[in-house]
Amino acid sequence: MISERIHGKGILAKLLEQAIRILLIKECKKICNIKIDITSSSIQIIKGEIQKINIIAENINYKDLLIDGIELEVNQIKINFKLTNNLLNLENNPIVKLKILVSEQSLKTILISNNWNWIGNMISKALLNQIKLEDIKIKNGQFIIKKSKENNILDEGELININTEDGKIYLENKQNNKSIEIPIEDKIYIENINIENDSIIIFANSHISF
Repeated sequence: MISERIHGKGILAKLLEQAIRILLIKECKKICNIKIDITSSSIQIIKGEIQKINIIAENINYKDLLIDGIELEVNQIKINFKLTNNLLNLENNPIVKLKILVSEQSLKTILISNNWNWIGNMISKALLNQIKLEDIKIKNGQFIIKKSKENNILDEGELININTEDGKIYLENKQNNKSIEIPIEDKIYIENINIENDSIIIFANSHISF
């Protein structure tokens, strides 16, 4: 019985889960259905050690980056947690594993938003030789990027492939043999990208810090 209490989830794990929940809500404009699970005993937490943290959330708006779903896992974390003011600091540099789901509609909203339309326009310029991105769709494992004609009627669009190499994301227009690297933070390493139905699923890892 004593052993079970020591190794089971106690008040410290619950406090940490609540601290992380508060941090996520504070950092995001919107985040729903947050599920946080910390695997560590109270004794380990007192020592500043956490075996594993799992986080699942949906319908996220982080700085106008829309994410339909995310799963996060990070292992072997060294922390410094002050109960008096609920401050949580990391003492090591753990790697977080990410699975990110972005729907066609969310992607389209991102690329035409005021904060991120420069990426959409950069893609349009590099792959279609057009200043402004007009529309983007997902079909049969590819993107369809549309451009406007002189009479403002959208054309049928051009097929764009997506792939990963050395942790980066690349888009390629095979019709004109042009490609572009999508800018992402250096600390993020893209492992794989799948397109299922009308959504993109990104598998990545990144260093994390609070």
